[in-house]
Amino acid sequence: MAIVISGKDLAHEKREYMKNQVVELEKKYGRKPKLVVILVGDNPASVSYVSGKEKACIEIGITNETIRLSSDTTEEELLKIIDRLNNDSQVDGILTQLPLPKQINEDAVINAINPEKDVDGFHPQNVAALFLKQPGTTPCTPKGILEVLDSVNIPIEGKKCVVVGRSNIVGLPVSKLMLDRNATVTIAHSRTKDLASVTKEADILIAAVGKPLFIKENMVKDGAVVIDVGVNRNPETGKLCGDVDFENVKDKASYITKVPGGIGPMTITCLMENTIECFIKHMEEK
Repeated sequence: MAIVISGKDLAHEKREYMKNQVVELEKKYGRKPKLVVILVGDNPASVSYVSGKEKACIEIGITNETIRLSSDTTEEELLKIIDRLNNDSQVDGILTQLPLPKQINEDAVINAINPEKDVDGFHPQNVAALFLKQPGTTPCTPKGILEVLDSVNIPIEGKKCVVVGRSNIVGLPVSKLMLDRNATVTIAHSRTKDLASVTKEADILIAAVGKPLFIKENMVKDGAVVIDVGVNRNPETGKLCGDVDFENVKDKASYITKVPGGIGPMTITCLMENTIECFIKHMEEK
């Protein structure tokens, strides 16, 4: 049976460290890091994610402000708020919770955020930095995946890694991070032919496809490390579940993450980490 890697435990450990780090940063610079989250509308999932970010800020000691806007907010109104925050020297991180209402162009909003305050790592300048191996902000979920693997000393160099999913938020950036660690990476997706034959080659299988219980036992190699990034609702029970059929896959894998309690807590923790990193860079440049 696989060893379950607890992202929740790792997140707790890292947050304890960051608590102390924030205390020392305040002593050194006279203020704490500040994160501003913009929530447009009342999408239940988005409200829940924002609440999780607020709680993490309180736990660690990061100054947090949440700007809540109505669902009929215009793109122009949102861009004005972002411009104000870009020019506020007391703000270190800016995050606009996605998805946005249909009248607002997400790319325009992402592009408007100062790359040095882009704690999500979504700005084209940060994306380019990742792919060119230059300094920048790494997206939170891919960063969390690497930290989870490192926490249990999973060797990456020379291993075959299959990433199922090709999103800009997870699939593509985590593939690049694994390449940078000298894994041999295959990106699979909904159009991949005979997907099971591809995933069964993986020493490290990262599921980020957004389909509940999609990865079955017959798709996993004996002894593989299985990282489940999915956050879905089980169509039968309504309970939270991942992209991996955990109950059946756990007996085949060597290590596995579970949903909830796996990558999710690390995503928010890495957001806090990114905020602190942006703050330090901001203060050192003054």
